[in-house]
Amino acid sequence: MARAFTPKVITANDLLEGDVIYFTAEDTWTRELSEAELITDEAVAPLRLLDAEKQNIKIVGAYLADAQAGPNGPEPTHFREDFRRKGPSNYSHGKQEAFANV
Repeated sequence: MARAFTPKVITANDLLEGDVIYFTAEDTWTRELSEAELITDEAVAPLRLLDAEKQNIKIVGAYLADAQAGPNGPEPTHFREDFRRKGPSNYSHGKQEAFANV
């Protein structure tokens, strides 16, 4: 029996900078998961992924990731996606560089 469809966001990596990025409803990319398009229609998800993959001069490795609606936009439902959105685990780089108290 097939699993029931769960909401998705489209995520990839920025081709030049390597940052995790998310596809928006406006066909642009953002570094903030809360600004990503939350896809709730199973039939629309693969079509939106194709739209995202067309931007292959900007991104690499686009895929659909499970998400859920949150008070400020989409939120991850899997630890992998939560880990990815926080940036590198090396505190000297990327999004976590701001955590100087670590």
